[in-house]
Formats: sequence, structure tokens, C-alpha cells
Amino acid sequence: MFDGVTYDKQADGSRISRQLDVVRDCIQAGEWWSLAGIASHTGYPEASISARLRDLRKDKFGGYRIDRRRSGDRGLWEYRLIPHETKQRELFEGREMCRTYPSY
Repeated sequence: MFDGVTYDKQADGSRISRQLDVVRDCIQAGEWWSLAGIASHTGYPEASISARLRDLRKDKFGGYRIDRRRSGDRGLWEYRLIPHETKQRELFEGREMCRTYPSY
């Protein structure tokens, strides 16, 4: 599923898949998140989170709508995932908004 010149399935596959799941779970409630905020909750570096946000936009990783907006005047951005309409009720009912995950 993942690809790229530096991607090694054996070395990176499970780690990146886990990151994708964790980042998606964290922002799926539609709230606005900065990269630093997601990093604080997940323990993953901001660069990895940014890459996973790009992945989540791709059809092969769900084709999610990831909105972004400027935060303040320092050139920072905030992001939110807009769930597919058919999945919204399933995602929002009875789920934690963002779990804290251990750092790896």
C-alpha cells in the first residue's frame, strides 16, 4: 500500500500503518488539530503526522477530506478530518475523541 523511493516494507510497513491508524483515530471527530497537538496526543513526530495526513487524502487510504486552516499569524496550520457521510454516525457514537497513545 505505501510506496516511495525510501520505503522498505519490512522495516517500515507495520510502523507506518500503525501511525496512519492512530492519526486517523485522533482527528476523526472533526475537531481542529495542530501538528503539535496531534504529536502531543500520539507521541509521533510532526513530520510523520504530516505525511500520514497526506496519505489519508489518498483513495487507497480512505480518500478522506482533510481540511486545513491558518492558525494565528505565525504561519501555523490546523487540520481536521471530515468523515464520509455514511460513516459519520458510526464514528461519532460512543467513541473517544482522541486517545493518548504511548510513544514508540
